[in-house]
Amino acid sequence: VQLVESGGGSVQAGGSLRLSCAVSRYTYSSSCVGWFRQAPGKEREGVAAVSTGGGRTYYVDSVKGRFTISQDNAENAVYLQLNSLEPEDTAMYYCARRFDDCRGLGTPLRKNSYKYWGQGTQVTVS
Repeated sequence: VQLVESGGGSVQAGGSLRLSCAVSRYTYSSSCVGWFRQAPGKEREGVAAVSTGGGRTYYVDSVKGRFTISQDNAENAVYLQLNSLEPEDTAMYYCARRFDDCRGLGTPLRKNSYKYWGQGTQVTVS
């Protein structure tokens, strides 16, 4: 299972970015794809997740109302729309995948529950 992130970049505070996660061997069966981020010197934290079968979405409180996770089954992709970006959002963003419906393996924002990871895409907000 391969995941490839793209879409990162440098923006000013208040700006927007759209991150993409291309998922190989994508199936419509129960799968959970999460977005995580890690700032220098900090733990990797879960930002958002979506169950590809049921479309359920999950967000960490700090991004609710600003970030939106979505999926395109035809494109085998999961997206993360980042709006109203703040300097505190600066981090490397990763997508990850696990094989459940985002409920069977516990909270989908827990990094240790994921086995497959992408290489990351950098988001810098100034």
